[in-house]
Amino acid sequence: MAHEDHQDIVREIKENMPDADTLFELADFFKVFGDSTRIRIMCALFEKELSVCCIADIVGMEQSTVSHQLRVLRQENLVKVRREGKQSYYSLEDEHIQKIFEMGLEHILE
Repeated sequence: MAHEDHQDIVREIKENMPDADTLFELADFFKVFGDSTRIRIMCALFEKELSVCCIADIVGMEQSTVSHQLRVLRQENLVKVRREGKQSYYSLEDEHIQKIFEMGLEHILE
């Protein structure tokens, strides 16, 4: 490959690559998927909106642990909360979260 071709390829790829800040945010986003507890919580939320108590029972963990993980998921805009009196109900922020999960699962199961 000629040196000029190499430079053209490098320039083209650099122009099409997201900026460093965006890539940093993307890396942080994927870190959230790196915890099996959070994955289990998201899996439960694929089915329906749930309270912390229900989620804790489903994943077999203390409510305080689940609340902490839900806080992490909320900070990354993966789940949202709806308050009804003193009770809080959690659901996925949007359908993209489940698609990302399903794509990862499909890759693992190949």
